[in-house]
Amino acid sequence: MYYISITLTQQQSRKAYNLKMKIITGNANPDLAQAIAEHCFATLVPAKVTTFADGESSVEFLENIRGEDVFIIQSTCTPVNDSIMELMIMIDAARRSSADRITAVIPYFGYARQDRKSASRTPITAKLVANLITTAGANRILTMDLHAGQIQGFFDIPVDDLTSRVVFAKDIKRSIGIIDDPEVQQQGTVFVSPDAGGVVRARKFADMFNGDIAIVDKMRPEAGKSEVMNLIGDVKGKHAILVDDIVDSGGTLCKAAESIMKAGALSVRAYITHGVLSGEACQKVEKSVLDELVVTDTIANRCPKNCKKTRQVSVAPLFGEAIRRVTNEESVSSLFI
Repeated sequence: MYYISITLTQQQSRKAYNLKMKIITGNANPDLAQAIAEHCFATLVPAKVTTFADGESSVEFLENIRGEDVFIIQSTCTPVNDSIMELMIMIDAARRSSADRITAVIPYFGYARQDRKSASRTPITAKLVANLITTAGANRILTMDLHAGQIQGFFDIPVDDLTSRVVFAKDIKRSIGIIDDPEVQQQGTVFVSPDAGGVVRARKFADMFNGDIAIVDKMRPEAGKSEVMNLIGDVKGKHAILVDDIVDSGGTLCKAAESIMKAGALSVRAYITHGVLSGEACQKVEKSVLDELVVTDTIANRCPKNCKKTRQVSVAPLFGEAIRRVTNEESVSSLFI
């Protein structure tokens, strides 16, 4: 089984949630936090998370959280440094307010791409951020699709790394009809990784839908720029689905899609977890050969309304269910095994 369906009645669901659970949000993605709280039949803890005139962050919880199981929801997205500092201050405030356990819910973990020394005299910033969050007082981390799985080992506390695959699988079935459409079955579907590092992700998708995989071999001459060099695998006469964890400037994605279409694919779509979408990324997607780009709401929607090719699917139910399982000491991994 690749994903579960949550079909409890409202009364059963209310009973399933621990009344000692408290959910707090920062300013990074309050809409996602609200949706998660609604799934948990909870209300967000009233809080003042503001900024002083000189730019310092200020946090005050307006409700007692002593002895509570506290979940602080904050993606460390743009503005990244402000979001991280805000998260650490909220964790410290919860610890000093005598919370029983503090779980940092970080749907998108910024700095994850700086997970190794890329050159001499460079930092491993992902490890530094992990140390800061742990030192601030977090007891547990709940996140989604870390850029590299080994980042879990940067933390000295438990980490639950959810996968968007369980959400995307349902959307692919509904939007593309990959299972029920005989034409699609006959023509075939191929899941494409935009680089060698994402092959495992593409293979897991392909296994779910009995599809094939392909790999885009690219060379990146400098940060933020990429050049598609070669396509490994057969996409001719097939519907291609690009899968990845992060789309930032959109350059790699659009060039990969162009390479796939030139190789004879019937169509190309992209399912990517974290829509960082910096600068003119949305405009690039609109002008590209992509049929559509689907991202999750781990990061608030950054595209203008006139961008028709980009849409979001929500991971709030998945995070809500994971929070329920954490607070009730149930298995989280069974959500996606």
